[in-house]
Amino acid sequence: MPKADQQLVLAIDLGGTKIAAGLVSNKGEIISQGYLLALAKEGPEAVVKRLFSVAHRTLERAGIKVSRLKGIGIAAAGALDVKRGLVTASPNLPGWRNVPLSDIMTERLGVKAYLINDASAAVFGEHCFGAGKGIANLIYLAIGTGIGGGIIIDGQLYVGVDGCAGEIGHMTVDVNGQRCNCGNVGCLETLASGTAMAKEAIKCLSRGEKSSLVILAKGKLENITAKMIAQAARQGDSLARGVIAKAAHYLGVGMVNLVDIFNPELIIVGGGVAQMGDLFLEPARRVVRERAFSLPAHTVRIVRAKLGNNSGIIGAALFVFQEIKKGHR
Repeated sequence: MPKADQQLVLAIDLGGTKIAAGLVSNKGEIISQGYLLALAKEGPEAVVKRLFSVAHRTLERAGIKVSRLKGIGIAAAGALDVKRGLVTASPNLPGWRNVPLSDIMTERLGVKAYLINDASAAVFGEHCFGAGKGIANLIYLAIGTGIGGGIIIDGQLYVGVDGCAGEIGHMTVDVNGQRCNCGNVGCLETLASGTAMAKEAIKCLSRGEKSSLVILAKGKLENITAKMIAQAARQGDSLARGVIAKAAHYLGVGMVNLVDIFNPELIIVGGGVAQMGDLFLEPARRVVRERAFSLPAHTVRIVRAKLGNNSGIIGAALFVFQEIKKGHR
């Protein structure tokens, strides 16, 4: 139960796979949480209903009424018009085109809602309370269903003119590569995300290669996930190890671009795939050491997110407190 004098924000992290919500204090403390599968293929209207469901559930668990909230922070995947509160497009949220998510939440709940890119929220959370605390120049990569990115420059969150900056997963890495959900070809997301790993494993198995993944997936190749691939790799499965090594190589190539362009002190890797740890990160670090300019490559550290899956929730809440302080009510 929160204290009577605590300032509270409801933060919602909307991704392609799941919706996570948290009641967060201005000290970054999570009071209560709730989760639901996004079921994004059902379309925007169904997903929004699930947003409200997890929001109410999270508040009920804490015994808090909506009127107690200072605001609502929504961290959403995709290209956003932050000023107008629009989800303009989201590769992993099918059918989301110019959805006025901030207005929908504000009108339905009666509390001002603020929209921020999910990876921008995550980098803000890590910068304030996580692995990036005290670091002035850092980049965050959220690797899960897709790949998102967040940027801190000179201690400030950088979101660009429209709020769309940080779409690191959609930098072109292979000009002759696969078509991405965003419409481009050869995006980093098509090569190094959890979805990309699953597709690569299925492709290898479909041409007759052997792997314990078939047993883990109970014979249904379409059920293979990055989590299964990590489990098989840790058990010595050569196909799984090869899939991870290939994805890690491309992640490293993407990081080389970031290191050479931004010269960050820190790159933080979060999201579900980051739970693979050094199995995934060490090959990427090696590519950075081999290919980036030597000085920034020597300077940068590549680490896992400290706040884990809570980075986005905490960051979205802190973003609301920051906007209120600025007078953006």
